[in-house]
Amino acid sequence: MSRKLLLVDDDPAMLVALEFHFMRANFEVRTAASAEEALGMLHEYRPDVVLTDVQMGGMSGLELLDAVNKGMPEVDVIVITGYEDMRTTIDAIRNGAYDYLVKPVDVDQLELVVNRCLRDRAARRRGGEAPEGPPAGRPVDAGVGRSPQMIEIYKLIGMLASSRTPVLIRGETGTGKELVATAIHNYSPWSGEPFVAINCTALAESLLESELFGHVKGAFTGAMGDRRGKFELAGSGTIFLDEIGDTTPSFQAKLLRVLQAREFYPVGSERPRKTQARVIAATHRPIEELIRSGQFREDLYFRLRVVEINVPPLRDRKEDIPILAEHLLARASRELGKDVRIIPPRVMQLLQEHAWPGNVREMENAITRAAVLAHGPALSPDHFALHEANGKSAPEAASEEDEIGTLAQAQRRHVERVLGHTGGNKSRAARILGISRPRLDRLLAQYQDGIVEVEV
Repeated sequence: MSRKLLLVDDDPAMLVALEFHFMRANFEVRTAASAEEALGMLHEYRPDVVLTDVQMGGMSGLELLDAVNKGMPEVDVIVITGYEDMRTTIDAIRNGAYDYLVKPVDVDQLELVVNRCLRDRAARRRGGEAPEGPPAGRPVDAGVGRSPQMIEIYKLIGMLASSRTPVLIRGETGTGKELVATAIHNYSPWSGEPFVAINCTALAESLLESELFGHVKGAFTGAMGDRRGKFELAGSGTIFLDEIGDTTPSFQAKLLRVLQAREFYPVGSERPRKTQARVIAATHRPIEELIRSGQFREDLYFRLRVVEINVPPLRDRKEDIPILAEHLLARASRELGKDVRIIPPRVMQLLQEHAWPGNVREMENAITRAAVLAHGPALSPDHFALHEANGKSAPEAASEEDEIGTLAQAQRRHVERVLGHTGGNKSRAARILGISRPRLDRLLAQYQDGIVEVEV
């Protein structure tokens, strides 16, 4: 079996280290200090595998990947980079990279990946499989994170985007399961088709069935005419069924038929209708326990989890908190029309020490509230009310004396909390506080000027 590698990196030390390792492992190796140099070597050297960095002077590694796919599609490409963001990972896998590894790279692990790539390459040749072109799609901000768990999810998104395989997404409430489903859809060739999301918990079984499958005139009281369901409206797009674990076994039987036969019956109709929509389901509940207790059909579970994605809770990927916090603050600032852009070290420490039981959704709400309350470009611990298990907020729990404070400080904290509760709506906040809107404006002006006095 041929073992020819082409290593591409503008870091000379990285090239020397990789070349030395792979030559000792009996690989034939050549190196290139740029993507342009690598392209000039491809047809003469004809490597089996290209290992390339992403960020280089001139042409990027992803542009090299695209050129290799077009000019020599039989060559596999492994991407190695220090820029482990979601979009780069998905684009690399979606556009045909065999794998995506993040620096610093363990060379032994890299050798295992290369050997696996060569074995798969040999198997493809025996099977006569033609390489697939990259699917079309439009990028989406599906999630933020650089932890190993999130990188693996980004890889799966890239792999799944070009197929119609059912997917089951599991994770705690607030982890971003719908964002993952949206990314799979938006990176797919069917991204121009609708993405239809249904919260199965929010609807009773009869309403859920009508919502998904539609109904005909007279099917039930109030059915004054035919109505198309979400499966029909989705066309060749995606149906996202959130909290599928909360549905009844009778509804699950109907959904199973859709997955098996690709057809459904509108409520009250005897004529089936076809669907091409892809089904992505999500749940925070332990499906295996629901199966054992008879609350979830095992056959539907196996139909849904052709591919399963587990989205980790935020407490298990705390290295993602700084970049996620900055991302959420930038978005909140844009939406609020404010210039709040600084997260001081003491605030970042507060965010990293919090358990985040509500995960990303809780952090989004907390940072939006803090941005509403901020009177300058920087956030303050006083802008947060992160309640721990003992019922105290994190900044308050840090100091009992600070919690007590003066009457003026207590008044300011209460005003700010009410504003956070109303999402910055001053008229509503004034009604809750039992004061006039001008009086609230006067208090806020005092706070912005650094004046803290009790006004009764």
